[in-house]
Amino acid sequence: MHDATLYYVLDPMCSWCWAFHPHWQQVRGCLRQDMEYRYVMGGLAPDSDEPMPMPMREHLQSIWRTIAERTGVTFNYEFWSRCTPRRSTYPACRAVIAAGLQDDSKIEPMIAAIQQAYYMEATNPSEASVLGECAAKIGLDPQRLTADIAGAAVNEQLQRDFALRDRFEVQGFPSLVLSYHGTHHLISSGYCDAQDVLDRVTRITQ
Repeated sequence: MHDATLYYVLDPMCSWCWAFHPHWQQVRGCLRQDMEYRYVMGGLAPDSDEPMPMPMREHLQSIWRTIAERTGVTFNYEFWSRCTPRRSTYPACRAVIAAGLQDDSKIEPMIAAIQQAYYMEATNPSEASVLGECAAKIGLDPQRLTADIAGAAVNEQLQRDFALRDRFEVQGFPSLVLSYHGTHHLISSGYCDAQDVLDRVTRITQ
């Protein structure tokens, strides 16, 4: 497979991306070894120090329940009583980029660590301390990660990711875009079954 890159546009704190995670692992395991993968941070919610309003908390819990019923994925609802949620996912996006600066093989493990912390361990990845703990769990330097998150290089890469997201005209997360011989193809927009993704990629690349 020549000149083929599959872009995964996501936000590590997007609940539909959490549900898609096992399908993404299946996609990665089934596609040819010479397929290139790139993660693009989509930026679900900008920086904010304000506590999430109660109607939004209730709305997001309803979304979690809907996703659980539809996909079978598990959520730890203790998050809503143990944490003070903020509608802010940019820090988590920056943390993924910062992880890649230390070791680009740690990008996917960092996404998984953030999702695990948020959805299973009921901790808040909007907080720098939680992101540092995620970094330490996957063998990264948490102090460097914290410093890099606040640095210009990470923010510039985040803006480049946003520009690529807009260029792809992504409307929701998770989304997959295949670049094949210089042409971009929208493979999926929103939650999608692994087999559907594999069938669409195969039709384009066969």
